Amino acid sequence: MKKILSLFVLFLFFGSTAFSQMGSAKQVKWSFTSKKIGDKKYEVRMTATINGNYHMYAINAGVELPAPTKVSFTKNPLLIIQGKTIEQGKKITKFESIWDGKVNYYEKTVTFVQLVNTKTAAKTNLNGKVEFMVCNDEACLPPSEVPFKIAIGG
Repeated sequence: MKKILSLFVLFLFFGSTAFSQMGSAKQVKWSFTSKKIGDKKYEVRMTATINGNYHMYAINAGVELPAPTKVSFTKNPLLIIQGKTIEQGKKITKFESIWDGKVNYYEKTVTFVQLVNTKTAAKTNLNGKVEFMVCNDEACLPPSEVPFKIAIGG
C-alpha cells in the first residue's frame, strides 16, 4: 500500500505543467504588492487567498512530502534581496497520517513577506514565482507555479 501511495505522490509532483496549472492554482488567488518602508528599502507582500476547505503548506511543511511553498526571485542587478521570505498568518501544525508526520499549513489566507533594497532610485521590477500545493481532507491537487512581476522604486 505504501508503494502505491508513493507512486501516486510522485505522479502528483511530476505531472505535466498544463495539468498542474489546473490543480492547486485554481484554488488559490494571489495578490502581489510593494511598499516603500525606507530609503531604497521596500517590503514585498505576496498574499494567497485559499478557496473553500483547502489548505496550503508552509515554507517549512514539516515533513519531506507534501510540497512546501517556495518563493523564488529572478536575479535583478538593481535589487538586493534581504534575508529570507517570512510568513504571516495563522499557521496550523497537525499530524496527517497520509504524510506520516506533523505538517505545517495555512487555511483561508497567508502572506509571504520579503524585504528588498534598491541600488538606485530607478524604477524596476521584482520578478519570480511561487510554487505551492493545496490539499483538503479528501485529496491533494498537483503543485502549481504562479509567476509574478512586482513594481519596485521609481
